[in-house]
Amino acid sequence: MTGSTPQVTRPETARPPGGEPSGSTGTGGLRERKKQRTRDALIRSALELFTAHGYDATTIDEIAEAVDVSQRTFFRYFASKEEVVFAVHEMVEARFAEELARRPAAEAPLEALRSAVMTSWDDIGGAIQSVIPLELHMRTYQMIESTPALMAAHWRRYSELEEQIARLIARREGVDVTADPRPRVVVAAFSGVMRVAGKVWGEGEDVSVESIREITEEYLAQIGPAVCGHWRD
Repeated sequence: MTGSTPQVTRPETARPPGGEPSGSTGTGGLRERKKQRTRDALIRSALELFTAHGYDATTIDEIAEAVDVSQRTFFRYFASKEEVVFAVHEMVEARFAEELARRPAAEAPLEALRSAVMTSWDDIGGAIQSVIPLELHMRTYQMIESTPALMAAHWRRYSELEEQIARLIARREGVDVTADPRPRVVVAAFSGVMRVAGKVWGEGEDVSVESIREITEEYLAQIGPAVCGHWRD
């Protein structure tokens, strides 16, 4: 703590059950909602500009101007253009990790991964569409794939996510992720299938949540037969 001004400790305001603190006008909640709307607007405008004009060609000033805020306001929400690109991805990944952590301990690792992604699609789809249209989310994937700097960032982030999920699986199963290869192996197999399913979805005409759910379910169901089964009749 800097400076010589003494810190004053104020008594905590009483909070009625299920409500705001006594005397609260609810302005804190209103401020948070306004911040969220501004953040969502910055994401939408940035992704629209990136996908229309290119990531490298779009400036932070243009993004801020599209939302009618200052560059300084932009930096209150995001450290860089790259951070905006992956904002929705981070939200999706967080929802998936939360769902995986809730899966019953009795489920086998691959089944827990499959169940987590399948049961969270409605929640994830709704969360995406609360910020941007699914069609824009798909165009963002295509833009990332055509932008070398973003692809490098995407693979770095994906590798970090795989490690995070592998460690979560290891904790579930009571094994040491550094000594037992199975958590990383099962996550690598799962992630590979998810990448293929996402690519197939992105190349199709149906960009609905139902479409990606069906594709994902079909491809995940093929992991066992593809790895262990005989392909020839």
